[in-house]
Amino acid sequence: MGRHRLLALGLAGTGVVVVAAFVFRAGSGGAASIGPARTPLRTKGITASGAPAPPRPMGDVRIAAVGDIVMGSLPDDLPPDGGASFFDPVDDLLAGDVVLGNLEGTLTTGGSSKCDDIGGPNCFAFRAPPSYSRWLKKAGFTAMNMANNHVDDFGAEGRRDTFAALRSMNLQFTGRLGQITIQRTHGIRVALIGFAPDQGANDLTDIPAAQRLTARAAKMADIVIVTMHAGAEGSDRTHVEPGTEYFLGENRGDSYRFSRAVIDAGADLVVGSGPHVMRGMEFYKGRLIAYSLGNFTGYKVLGLGGTLSTSGVLQVTLRADGTYVSGRLRPTQIVEPGTPEPGGEAIDLVSSVSEEDFGPHAAHISADGTIQHP
Repeated sequence: MGRHRLLALGLAGTGVVVVAAFVFRAGSGGAASIGPARTPLRTKGITASGAPAPPRPMGDVRIAAVGDIVMGSLPDDLPPDGGASFFDPVDDLLAGDVVLGNLEGTLTTGGSSKCDDIGGPNCFAFRAPPSYSRWLKKAGFTAMNMANNHVDDFGAEGRRDTFAALRSMNLQFTGRLGQITIQRTHGIRVALIGFAPDQGANDLTDIPAAQRLTARAAKMADIVIVTMHAGAEGSDRTHVEPGTEYFLGENRGDSYRFSRAVIDAGADLVVGSGPHVMRGMEFYKGRLIAYSLGNFTGYKVLGLGGTLSTSGVLQVTLRADGTYVSGRLRPTQIVEPGTPEPGGEAIDLVSSVSEEDFGPHAAHISADGTIQHP
């Protein structure tokens, strides 16, 4: 959907928040959002002070990830019961130490719609009440990707309200320019970085810069998860196209080259969204790339039917050093008027397009959704 302008950096989370050369203390907790001036915690076994780094932690991290989330849009397209039961049919699938989704829209009652200026049939602006952040927390989410083309649907005010609503529920977010978000679990540091071809986000079209930021995150954390909002949109866009993809004249990135580049730089898992349909999965250097998880929800505002309603929850377990342990795709589907429920054709779709697009590198997905190396 339409490109928009982002005017200011948002600050995320609890713990230490660093932007440029200024340090802000924002309470305490298990996560931090790190801006460009942060010194890496350790490099090749050496701390910032020059002392030997402590031994790497042991254990596994369970990750669950989904694609685009739209919980409705004010004033009229909102679910019943104030959204309280919105995720109930699928919340048992949203289990993990890190549970990540792409928030496609804003949480605000203020601001001015970008469509007031842009106009036209291809402009869409989404906003749900800020109170809906509680339903994301209740469902099990720990973090939201905000590197997408809807974070600025209602301008700077809408963006600030959204970040405040997430912080109020201790939900982390990632994707702002230069932002590395650290979530700690079982003593393991997990870095989250979001990329999109939109101003104000980490730019996935600038691959050298993406590699530098990813490499920096790899020095700060034990595991690095990269999200990308990339690729052309539409029910027929289930394949990863070679080279740069375009939609409505906009550069939507080269997701194949980008994904491999960030893994080269230190990413351990790459999770995509953006095309509004699911795409294939492959392994590169032992790391899993899920090119698009499609729409997870789309209450009254996203197209439904066929591939547009086919969705899933990606569940992955990684060791503390980022090594892939296991994975499973749990199929879900969007039913009228746009709520999620278990079931659907995700396994057949993703298995098929994976083999067609990636051949010997394709993830092998069994009938029960188990994801294995080729």
